Amino acid sequence: MAGSTADQAPLNILIVGQSGRLQYEAVLFALSLDAATPEGRTRLFVAEPQPGPLWDADPRMTPEARDILRDLGARILPFESRHFGQAYPYGNKIEALFALPPGEAFVFFDTDTLITGDLSEIPFDFSRPTASMKREGTWPKIELYGPGYTETWRSLYDRFGLDFESSLDPSWPDEFWQRYLYFNAGFFFHACPQRFGQRFLEYALSIRDDPPEALVCQSLDPWLDQVVLPLVIHSLGGGRDTLPEGLLDGSHSCHYRAMPLLYARESDDLIGFLEALAAPNRIKKLLRDHEPFLRYIYQGRGAKVRAMFDRADLPRREQGIRNPLKRAGLWMR
Repeated sequence: MAGSTADQAPLNILIVGQSGRLQYEAVLFALSLDAATPEGRTRLFVAEPQPGPLWDADPRMTPEARDILRDLGARILPFESRHFGQAYPYGNKIEALFALPPGEAFVFFDTDTLITGDLSEIPFDFSRPTASMKREGTWPKIELYGPGYTETWRSLYDRFGLDFESSLDPSWPDEFWQRYLYFNAGFFFHACPQRFGQRFLEYALSIRDDPPEALVCQSLDPWLDQVVLPLVIHSLGGGRDTLPEGLLDGSHSCHYRAMPLLYARESDDLIGFLEALAAPNRIKKLLRDHEPFLRYIYQGRGAKVRAMFDRADLPRREQGIRNPLKRAGLWMR
């Protein structure tokens, strides 16, 4: 099932925008979507948490950010934080799903993403959800005398009556992290935001409020959404690699996560694309208020980072980029 063509309804794209870092990233995301995907093929929804008892301060975006997003065709969707809020802001991506039009297929992206190709070209099968495979083995952290990968993950599948064995990738050995279904939550998609969101919320609250005994050694902050996501995807008939390789997190999107990582890892073409998006005066005036954008895009720190790494021979693990940048005083999140 293709995402969209000229005679189909536009593809619903969801990001979260709120005060602080996310509003600046949301503007950059919207600019990239506008530049990379022809008009009318997508609809961008920016979900915005509203003030309430679960937030210490007003989480809404500034008027300037909202105006730019609207001028780029985005629809801003307010939503209430009923379960997460300040204590676990990653929960925004769960609660925001309920603000989307029900029964309409959607693709969620983290705001720290650039769209670099026409998203209507992606052959999404919304009946078989998946998420980003651009991840490292960040969870669980196996302790010497604690439960292993199999015991930890099996306890979660058992909690929700899911078939654990069918989630495994037998090409990897037992007790190696890649054998187990695990994603980065930088993107995911499904046929219905309410169905996906309800399952996501149900599982997340159950694990947060009453974790299985096998999780006694494990931290769920900030990992809760990434722990729950594979369970949700598996329960809805999805899994690994339901998209052709190399499109999302490849030719059509870049989940950069942090400016120094973007400048260290990405191609000259992508750097040029980013800097062209950020160049107009109205955009520059807003983005300069976010210090990482100011330092790396506008004040040349990105070029210094770029000079430290060979894009053809990058460290295999992200830590191999972060640590040299920290030693050089060039790391900022």
